[in-house]
Parts: sequence; structure tokens; C-alpha cells
Amino acid sequence: MEIKGFKTQKGYDLERKEKITFAMEDYIEMIYRLEEETTKITTLANLLNIKPSSVSKMIDKLKDLNLVDKEKYGSISLTQEGKILGSYLLNRHNILCRFFKKINGYENLYLVEQIEHFFDKKTIKNIEKFLDKENIND
Repeated sequence: MEIKGFKTQKGYDLERKEKITFAMEDYIEMIYRLEEETTKITTLANLLNIKPSSVSKMIDKLKDLNLVDKEKYGSISLTQEGKILGSYLLNRHNILCRFFKKINGYENLYLVEQIEHFFDKKTIKNIEKFLDKENIND
């Protein structure tokens, strides 16, 4: 039996070409969810259960990638590029919530949060088409 091409999760992670990490995706998605409100470091820290100092460091990284703007007094907002990414990330999240609710009979936020980062755009689009075809809503 010939088995080739398998890697550990770390091996696949090392091959990722995206500049955006999975943690960055979580921040962008949460900021996008809060876009109607003024987002601050402490708000994000509380919602993501992370220390404010860690949030501050991540916001600086996201600012360097032109995904967020940070005001002098700590208000955080998404750039246009950040909004586009945030919209996709929240949509991906919602599609997977619908999918797993359908196949498992209940919502499983833990499962969705763990696996959402591993689906490519084509797979998400195909899951969405399936859900729409089957008229499966929230």
C-alpha cells in the first residue's frame, strides 16, 4: 500500500501562503460583528476572552496589514479591505452553523469555531449552495 502526501497539521500550517492567521480571522470577524458599535480594545478582550495587552498587539498587526484603523483614543474600525474580509468570515461562520445544525440537529459553536478556518472558499460556496437548494435556513 502506497501512502504519500500526508502531513501533520503543523506541516499543513507551514505551507499556508496567507498572511492572515486563524487568530487574525477571529479578530476581524468579531470586529465586523460589532461594526455598528464603537469597538475598543477592552470590548474585544472581553468578547474573545483574551487579555487587553494581547488584543492591543494583534490590533497593531492588523493595522500593519491595512485591515483595521485605530483611533487615538482606542476606537477600532475595519478598513474597506477589512470589511470585505469580515463579511466573508461572518458569512462562512453562519453557513457552517446552518450546516452543522442541519446534520447534527443542534448548534455547536465550539465545533464551528474550531473548524471554520480549514474550509476553502469553494467548499463554503458549495455548502451554501447545498443549504439553499435544500431550503435549509437558520
